[in-house]
Parts: sequence; C-alpha cells; structure tokens
Amino acid sequence: MKIGILGGTFNPVHIGHLILAEEAREKLGLEKIIFMPAYLPPHKDNADIAAAGERLKMVKLAIKGNKYFFVSDIEIKRNGRSYTIDTIKEFKKAHPKDELYFIIGSDLLKYLDDWKDLREIITMVKFVAATRPGYPLENIPAYIKTLAIRAVDVSGFQVRECVKNNKSFRYLVPESVFNYINKKGLYR
Repeated sequence: MKIGILGGTFNPVHIGHLILAEEAREKLGLEKIIFMPAYLPPHKDNADIAAAGERLKMVKLAIKGNKYFFVSDIEIKRNGRSYTIDTIKEFKKAHPKDELYFIIGSDLLKYLDDWKDLREIITMVKFVAATRPGYPLENIPAYIKTLAIRAVDVSGFQVRECVKNNKSFRYLVPESVFNYINKKGLYR
C-alpha cells in the first residue's frame, strides 16, 4: 500500500492542508493520507500553539467524510518535542510492507539541515515537497521529489491573526473547524 504521511502543527488545520493532502493523494497514487499533528514541533516557538488535544480534534473534524484521510495521534501520545525520525520508525514497524511518502510543504525546506537524523529518515520514506506560495522549490536535494499543487495562500498564522483581530476566517478552514474554534474560544 502507498501511504502518505502529512505531519505538522495544524494550528489550526486549514483548507491549504486539505488541498495539499488531496492533490498529493491523487498525483502520487496514494491509497491513504495520514495526518499527524505534532505535540510540540521542534522548529517552532510554542507560545501560540493550541493544546495538542484541541488540534487533534480539529483535524478529525476537518477530515471527516473523506475515506482516504486518517489521523494519527502517535506524536501527541509521545508528549514532548516530536521528531520525524521517531515517528517514521514507529510507522515502519506498523507498516513494514507499505511504501511511505513523507509530505512537507516547501516552506519547511529551509529547516531540513536542522532535522534530527535526516540521513536515516530518507532511507525509510520517499520524501515529497509540495509547492507553497512564497516558498519556491529551489536548490532541492536529489532525495526529495517535488510536487506542484494548486496555489492556496492560507496559513495557520493568518487564521490565528484573523481570530485575534476579530476578522472573518470563515472559508479559510472547514466549517466544522470554524465552528469549533468559535465554540472553544481558541486563538483569542
């Protein structure tokens, strides 16, 4: 089976994540996409991050109804900082015969040199970098497959700023996530 793994903070999950996952699934011929929210991402300032359980719930709401989309809580259960190498090792144990595709947005390419055990990661998965507005696919290492996807200029930061400033963020996130953020008073 060909499985895509889409890790991230998902703070919050937005339409850009969903479009990326759907286009990657279709263009790479993946049979499923597993969304994997990080407990604490190692490369981000964690001051403005919603609780892990809240972000997990929002991903579940966002993907509900798509038979190809699943969510994993292994990084959240692990607690602490989430390192891709630890997650990939767990996935390889659980899916020893499957072909794993680790999908990132092109905005994360600038952090690759800081990743823990990157050389080992690239032996266990097919690494895919998808285009993201403002982050061109330049000087890409040979071990990374590039994937052009529809340009959707939405970020979690933009959504959080809209919420903080009492601006509309409807349609930047799925309706269920929009309602959840409002109900729980997140990012205020």
